[in-house]
Amino acid sequence: MTGADSRFADPITERLVAFIRGIGLPVERGDVVESLLPGLAVRHGALIVDEARLAYPGDLLHEAGHLALTDPGRRATLDGVGDDPGEEMAALPWSYAAARYLGLDPSVVFHAHGYRRGSANLIEAFDDGRGPGIPLLQWWGMTLGPKGDPPFPHMLRWLR
Repeated sequence: MTGADSRFADPITERLVAFIRGIGLPVERGDVVESLLPGLAVRHGALIVDEARLAYPGDLLHEAGHLALTDPGRRATLDGVGDDPGEEMAALPWSYAAARYLGLDPSVVFHAHGYRRGSANLIEAFDDGRGPGIPLLQWWGMTLGPKGDPPFPHMLRWLR
């Protein structure tokens, strides 16, 4: 089954998808057999979700962060997330900020099965406003950082 209007059975997945769509990123249901993150892929600039294979709903925010941070001129053409280290680093605080914005515990994104067992350290760093990738979000004009008014994790805009 494919389509952008399909609802998702899991309420967290549905909530995350609604947020991602709400900021202007396309999300569709589809089959995802092989991918780095189970049940998620990027095709033609859209986030594809295979709910039956989705292991961790919070991974939606991390992958959406990649799309949101991609140069807008390239976003619609993406088939898979890029390997730009800066975009990877910035996807971390972006997804943390999104979780906080949605009132979710950041462990939904930074689950114990990912992030090379550094989930708790990342959450602590972002809680303090000093985690990796925040300066890139500042440079792109997306947040004001830890000394801003309002400070990170407040986002000025969600798309680069």
